[in-house]
Amino acid sequence: MRRREFISLLGGALAAWPLAAQAQRAARPVIGFLGPASAAGYAPHLKGLRAGLGEVGFVEGDNIEVEYRWADNQLDRLPALAEELVRRPVAVLVAGGASAAALAAKGATVTIPIVFAIGADPVKLGLAASMNRPGGNVTGVSFLANALVAKELGLLRELIPTDTVIGALINPNNPVAASDTSEIEAAARSLGRQIRIIHVGTEREFDAAFTALDAQRVGAC
Repeated sequence: MRRREFISLLGGALAAWPLAAQAQRAARPVIGFLGPASAAGYAPHLKGLRAGLGEVGFVEGDNIEVEYRWADNQLDRLPALAEELVRRPVAVLVAGGASAAALAAKGATVTIPIVFAIGADPVKLGLAASMNRPGGNVTGVSFLANALVAKELGLLRELIPTDTVIGALINPNNPVAASDTSEIEAAARSLGRQIRIIHVGTEREFDAAFTALDAQRVGAC
C-alpha cells in the first residue's frame, strides 16, 4: 500500500463527515485509531500517518483529534476497544495493521466509515464485497501478503540451500491463521521442504516457541 492511497481514503472519509455531526461537536472531527499492538511498536507508522494527514491539511490537535486504543497484541480485546471508539463517537475508524482489527471495527458499526490496511484478502475475510466495489462502510488497502509466502520460503532456500527444516510462527488468535497455515504448508511442499509451525498468541510465548523450534532442529524461521 502506498501511504498516499491510504491517506486519500482517510481524508475522503473525514470529508464525508455529516454536517449535523459537525454541528454537534466542537468543529473538530475525531479519528478513532484501533491498534492491535502497542503505541511504542506503532510509533514509526503513526509518524507517517500524521505526516500524510498533514499533506492533505489535517493536523492532530489543530483541526482534528485522534483517539487511540491499543490491544497490546491481545487480539481478543479488539472488539471491546472498537466499541469504545464507536461510543465516543468518532468520525472515521482506522483499523491498523491486522485483519483482526479491521473485523472488530466492522463488527462495531455499520455507519461510521472504516479504513483498514491489512495483508490478507479483504473479500475472503468478508470485509469487502469486491476489490473494485467494497460496499458498505468499510474500505481500505490490502498488501495481499499471503501471496508472498512462497517467495519468502524460496529466498530462505537460496540462503540455506541444504535440506533444512523451516519454522513458522503463527498467531492462532488471528482470523487469517488458518489461511496463513495453508499457504505456508503448500509453499513448503512445492519447495520440497519440511515445515514446523509453532503457535504464538502473546509476546510471553516467544521464548518457549524458539526453544521448541531449536528442539525440532529448525534451521531457519
